[in-house]
Amino acid sequence: MNSKPTLNSLPLKSRFKSWMRAVTQSSESDSSPASKHHTAPRWLHELNRSLWARVSASALLALSSSVIASTQSSAQTAYPSPPPPSAYAAPPSLQGTTPAPNNSTYGQSVYGGPSTYGAPGTGAPATTAPAPSAANPYAAPTYGGTGMAPSTTVPNGAYQGGTLPGPLQGSFPSSPNLAPPVVNQPTVREADLIIQGYPARTGRLMFGGAVNSDAGVTGQITVDERNFDISRWPSSFGDLFSGTAFRGAGQTFRLEAAPGSDYQRYTMQFADPNLLGYLPISMSLSGFLYDRTFDDWDENRLGGRASFGYRVTPDLSLSLGISGQNVEITDPRVNTVPELNAVLGDNALFSGMASLIHDTRNSPLQPSRGHYFELSFEQTFGDYEYSTFEAEYRNYWLLRERADGSGKQTLSYSVQLGFSDDETPIFENYFAGGYATIRGFDFRGASPVTNGVEVGGRFQWLNSVEYMFPLTADDAFRGVAFVDFGTVEQDVEIDTDNFRVAPGFGLRVAIPMLGPAPLAFDFAFPVAMADTDDERMFSFYMSAIR
Repeated sequence: MNSKPTLNSLPLKSRFKSWMRAVTQSSESDSSPASKHHTAPRWLHELNRSLWARVSASALLALSSSVIASTQSSAQTAYPSPPPPSAYAAPPSLQGTTPAPNNSTYGQSVYGGPSTYGAPGTGAPATTAPAPSAANPYAAPTYGGTGMAPSTTVPNGAYQGGTLPGPLQGSFPSSPNLAPPVVNQPTVREADLIIQGYPARTGRLMFGGAVNSDAGVTGQITVDERNFDISRWPSSFGDLFSGTAFRGAGQTFRLEAAPGSDYQRYTMQFADPNLLGYLPISMSLSGFLYDRTFDDWDENRLGGRASFGYRVTPDLSLSLGISGQNVEITDPRVNTVPELNAVLGDNALFSGMASLIHDTRNSPLQPSRGHYFELSFEQTFGDYEYSTFEAEYRNYWLLRERADGSGKQTLSYSVQLGFSDDETPIFENYFAGGYATIRGFDFRGASPVTNGVEVGGRFQWLNSVEYMFPLTADDAFRGVAFVDFGTVEQDVEIDTDNFRVAPGFGLRVAIPMLGPAPLAFDFAFPVAMADTDDERMFSFYMSAIR
């Protein structure tokens, strides 16, 4: 039994032919009155319904594609409204460094340069954007007529009609309210930072005293101001007593009085770290009065000095100085030494000095690493004319320490070398003996002697090797073992008969209330010396370094 084929089972081409045949027949039958009562086959109604659905779907698809394309075009050409002007501008350090944004709406850069983005398939018109003005900080090119170049910017950046030139013609709606392109620059906010500070206490009034084996008992009164200003004179008594006068420039002013049983010292010093307030040259002015009673004569010095320094690197510095002083020699113990008799009374000395210092120590008070090296030359004239050359070198090696940096074990070596001319007066000679030169001898007790008078010499070579180690966990007590050796000679030579060697040991006691300099107690035992030397086994002093 053959089943009648339906329309949906036929191929698309066959269904289309059948539909066209049915339409034609229907049209012909409609032309006669009898065809009005003719009913179309059922398959024809199914075919019409199917074709209508397909046509409707195609129309909807085309319409949606057009809407999407129109939406994308509108999104590309829409002009966002300009944000309100910011009260904060880019700092000077950033101005000119941020690349200008590139706006391709008009086929050009907002700063007049060519844009890499133009209308699809076309080149960008070469136009120049006007500079922003106070009335319109976001100024951009506007167009005043059909096919015209950008016209003068009008208030609020309004577009005055016409059509855009070039390939952009017809891309934008013609509206008098068309906003110009917006230049979105990065916003950098700045705020004023107000720091309120108050100067720390920079002035000190100190009272103290000291006892050592070389200078006896001394007292000390010191006025020290580290933020001095010599140009800030007081305008009233209130400024003088409130601490506002003579302060604020970072200069140093120091007054010191140190009367004692064996010597007296009075000094005044002014120092400026930057000459004239800005030059990288330091200046120091000082005056002094010094009086000392030696075993063989009394010596009084009154004078002043001016020096200037320049720091070449953080470790290397140069200094130049001039000085003048009057040296008075009185009360000689004997009158049988020609060198001593020749300098009795007043002696005027003037000198110029130059020095070079290289200092890499990690601490000037208690170093454990680095070195200190100084070369100096001094030319003296006045009542005596002579030259002096001196060199000093100290080196420090850290052998061991705890993880927290305490418990340092340090090995150090120091040497002092000096020469002077034949005309050097006796009170300017080199002397040795005592804690600052060679321990194990009395003060100046390791020096050349003439007729029982310690006359010193024109050449010195002094050395010291020292090993320091902790005795307690808090480093309050430390021990030292040392060997001091060297000589002082009247002539530039090393005489083995006068060579001194003194090994020994000592104790260092750190007392916080007395400052960073420890108390030193040393025992030394000379094993080589001259026949005229004066021994002293024990010495004590308060000093950071010898």
